[in-house]
Amino acid sequence: MRQRPIPGTSGHVRTMSLLGEPVLHSACREVTEFGPDLDRLVEDMFATMYAAQGVGLAANQIGVDQRVFVYDCPDDEDERHIGHVVNPRLVEADGLELRGPEGCLSLPGLEAGTVRFDRAVVEGVTKDGAPVRIEGTGFFARCLQHECDHLDGTVYADRVTGLRARRLRRQIRRAPWSA
Repeated sequence: MRQRPIPGTSGHVRTMSLLGEPVLHSACREVTEFGPDLDRLVEDMFATMYAAQGVGLAANQIGVDQRVFVYDCPDDEDERHIGHVVNPRLVEADGLELRGPEGCLSLPGLEAGTVRFDRAVVEGVTKDGAPVRIEGTGFFARCLQHECDHLDGTVYADRVTGLRARRLRRQIRRAPWSA
């Protein structure tokens, strides 16, 4: 039996876009060209995500204005989900609304309690153009919603409210990477 290669092993680690960079704050373009460039992007995204010890990464987090994200994320039952989605759409988000700690590779070292639905369904295609539908619950649902938000120009800090938002803004101003 032939094993599939681990994603990211032939990719290059790219520079992470940080909060405040324009590419993180506007909706990404649909992917219209499939081929070697998209294959390379997905491979580089996995390499970058793993190097940063993340569980998900959207293309705009490495400065690429395209609707693509990758993930290697456990759910609440510790089942590991690995994959990518091109032109993803969050088609369902329901169940309990839970506030949980959320961080982001584009806001390194910070996290805040963020409300997300406990179930999410994303539809899109693979880098080869094959239709894909991904359903997640718990932490994996949080990841799917987080990455779809990125591609729409939203970072988790935009969803944090009240005292948590004030605390997070203060932490952002004090962060060594903050402009």
